[in-house]
Amino acid sequence: MAEFSLIDRIRQRAGSRPDVALGIGDDAALIDPPKGQQLVLAVDTLVEGVHFARGVPPSAIGWKALAVNLSDLAAMGAEPAVALLALTLPDDDSAFVDEFAAGFAALADTHRVALVGGDTTRGPLAASVTVMGYVPKGSALTRAGASAGDDLWITGTLGDAAGALALWTSGLPMLRTGRLRDRLDRPTPRLGAGIALRGLATACIDISDGFLADLGHLLAMSGLGADVEADALPASPALLEAFPDPLLRRELQLTGGDDYELCFSAPVARREAVRKALDAVATPASRVGSLVAGARLRLFDADRLPLPLPARRGYVHFAGSDA
Repeated sequence: MAEFSLIDRIRQRAGSRPDVALGIGDDAALIDPPKGQQLVLAVDTLVEGVHFARGVPPSAIGWKALAVNLSDLAAMGAEPAVALLALTLPDDDSAFVDEFAAGFAALADTHRVALVGGDTTRGPLAASVTVMGYVPKGSALTRAGASAGDDLWITGTLGDAAGALALWTSGLPMLRTGRLRDRLDRPTPRLGAGIALRGLATACIDISDGFLADLGHLLAMSGLGADVEADALPASPALLEAFPDPLLRRELQLTGGDDYELCFSAPVARREAVRKALDAVATPASRVGSLVAGARLRLFDADRLPLPLPARRGYVHFAGSDA
């Protein structure tokens, strides 16, 4: 199949928006940004064997390729608009392209994201997506801006995706990992939560490489430390059932990647406002600690007794392992 035939198959699922003046078909796309909005841009690449296992359904790859980028926009409090897709394929497999495009479009349509261009090429299977969104000028959430004394929050639950990987690498067929597998293959970007947190959160980051690793990035940018309450970390019923050992479960929650939940800070005085804002967009959230002056990161149990920090904080790409 010729390259342009592949592009045509993808174009059929591209979607449209009034701010797209020119989409797929030319050398570049033309976008008309709304007045008073700032552009928010993000890009991520998924590579077979690194970000997804061989044999994962193409629809799941398409979904996740977009989802991980939308999660970055969510962490900035942005509303998504358009996307670019660079798809690398080992061969011209039209069935793969159709299923990939269906998964991509299923998530794109949910959030009114239009695919406006990209590229296809031959090589090891990989998908690189660039997304663009909007946020009212001056209202973007960033990793900086938190203050000592702020509450530390997490949306959703932690550890499900890492739990699915742990079960799979232990020999359990992926088909039997159920709800945990869904969280790994088709994460939910918290776009509604990010928008709801504008003016409430003081700093925000999405959790992709592990809670402790990504929290560390937020703390570094804000120049603060944190006291984390390990027993307050939110766990799904599926994770509780699959990992009854609390120590193993805690390790997955603290260091496992691919959750794509939001970790954010907010003043104690805004605690009720945060709850109401997230309830309005049907997003559960848990307070899991507080930010403190200095650069220290401490972990406590329910009795406020200190716990050792894991030797590994999360995934480090070029190390090839957790660190």
